Amino acid sequence: MLRGLHVLDLSRVLAGPYATQVLADLGATVWKVEPPRGDDTRGWGPPFAEDAEGRAVESGYFMSVNRGKRSLAIDLKDPRGAALVRDLAGHADVLIENFKVGDLVRYGLEPSQLRARYPRLVTCSITGFGGTGPRAREPGYDVALQALTGVMAMTGHADAPPAKVGVAWIDVLTGLHAAVGVLAALQERERTGLGSHLDMALWDVTLASLVNQSQATLLTGQAPERLGSAHPTIVPYQAFEAADGAFVVACGNDRQFERLTGVIGVPELARDPRFVTNAGRVREREVLVPLLAERFMTAPRRRWIDALLAAGVPATPVATLLDALTDPQTAARGLVRTVAHPEAGPLPMVASPFGQHAVEPVAPPRVGEHTREILGAVLGLDSGALDALAGEGVIVAAPPRPAATTPAAP
Repeated sequence: MLRGLHVLDLSRVLAGPYATQVLADLGATVWKVEPPRGDDTRGWGPPFAEDAEGRAVESGYFMSVNRGKRSLAIDLKDPRGAALVRDLAGHADVLIENFKVGDLVRYGLEPSQLRARYPRLVTCSITGFGGTGPRAREPGYDVALQALTGVMAMTGHADAPPAKVGVAWIDVLTGLHAAVGVLAALQERERTGLGSHLDMALWDVTLASLVNQSQATLLTGQAPERLGSAHPTIVPYQAFEAADGAFVVACGNDRQFERLTGVIGVPELARDPRFVTNAGRVREREVLVPLLAERFMTAPRRRWIDALLAAGVPATPVATLLDALTDPQTAARGLVRTVAHPEAGPLPMVASPFGQHAVEPVAPPRVGEHTREILGAVLGLDSGALDALAGEGVIVAAPPRPAATTPAAP
């Protein structure tokens, strides 16, 4: 869908790489520029993919957001390296970066500098707090943003300390918003002939992505409290413990609650004036939930789930991620794919959720795997020039992988 689109990726770690992986999944050619040592997340493990001798090859973290990209290892601190990247920007449609505000100016790679030189270039900066405001120059990390935006304060159980979400979801959501914004900017370029700049902030995305919680707080002036798995405005809508494990009940309306009370043998609760409406159940959750919890503990969760589903009440076991990855639905949707890695061999990876609209997945690149190929094909540098740059440490060029797993030419 995005074949022919070239993305210059100057991002590291998660939010930026997630954005560029979305574009790569949809067919864009992504030139990932890394420092000679590689993206920091290459070392974030265990776990690591291993070669036949059991040596660590690549971290699972790096693999999760860098499939299908092409790696150039270039030292931006060397003026010659920065010049190479500036020249590559002239052949790109999009630049995505997540350096600290103002850091790229010294390399001549700040988005405004590049867009002055290449007016059609779409640029996107991803930072913790955006390019303006009193926090603009503060570093932004997912866990810090979860703490600062109220996410940790509302996550976890009321009688336990604040907790972070189990994945860096602010980074992921920011990357997704960045990819959507880039596609919109490209559409605008079709009309105007000019690129534009996107200032994407983890702070902004978090407050917007808290949706009903943000709106409720604005309306009431009260911050959300920690409710464990419970919902702030729907009851019962949470996990319960059965005799042999946890499961979730999600009553979205009063009729479903009436059916639930029949299944668990306490139909009188649906007639109790305190619990007839959802608003009443929310007000009286401290009374109602223990009554339900006591009943659910009397039988195995499979019995409750089957009976509730038969009555039209949503219910599901609390599964592990391993359960989900090995679920028949995952196989039916083709969500785990095996790709060939030149050192680790066959490698399982989570597939793009775009399904048939995504390109065939390709293993993440090794550091500098495509440096020589891209600088030669795109900038016209010959072997002698590339050898000289490599010899002086300006670039790092890894041997190419076998042709069978090489992405399409730039």
